[in-house]
Amino acid sequence: MNGFNISMRAIAVSIGFTLATCLASGTALAQATPDPTDAGKAVYKRANCMGCHKWHGNGGGGYGGDALSLRRTELSREQIAETVGCGRPGTGMPFFLRDAYDEIECYGSHRADMAGHMPPEANIFLRSADISAVADYVIAHIKGKGEPSYADCISFFSEGSKVCNIYKSEPAQSAESTGKTQ
Repeated sequence: MNGFNISMRAIAVSIGFTLATCLASGTALAQATPDPTDAGKAVYKRANCMGCHKWHGNGGGGYGGDALSLRRTELSREQIAETVGCGRPGTGMPFFLRDAYDEIECYGSHRADMAGHMPPEANIFLRSADISAVADYVIAHIKGKGEPSYADCISFFSEGSKVCNIYKSEPAQSAESTGKTQ
């Protein structure tokens, strides 16, 4: 038993030395740098943006009607955040900001000013940080990215997702790789 303890200590010291050497030389087993927009993707899923805009952001029919394409939108990051927070008056785009149109003025208006154009209330409310995160996600991964690809789908759902199989036969290129913009 004593020899076993000495061997285990030797192995532990060896592992510790190897790890220290790797860290010092910069060749440690580094994890991939996390995407700073992952929080926004999580909000996109949790707030069910994909219910209308679809996972890829192309839009189409959904719970609130025909959602616009986030891939072809010309809205700025700030306008996207405002639209998420305040919804879109006269459409099915709900507002996600608690107290929008009541305590918080949206598009220069309050609830009393909206008459029949008041956007619907979302099923959940988002904090300002969540709204900013989802706007960042849309700008980084959806807006202007061309048609969705297999790689985009895997990035959204994860490796092995069967929903992505329809993109396998298509060329794995994005608007960035072809130089096309929309």
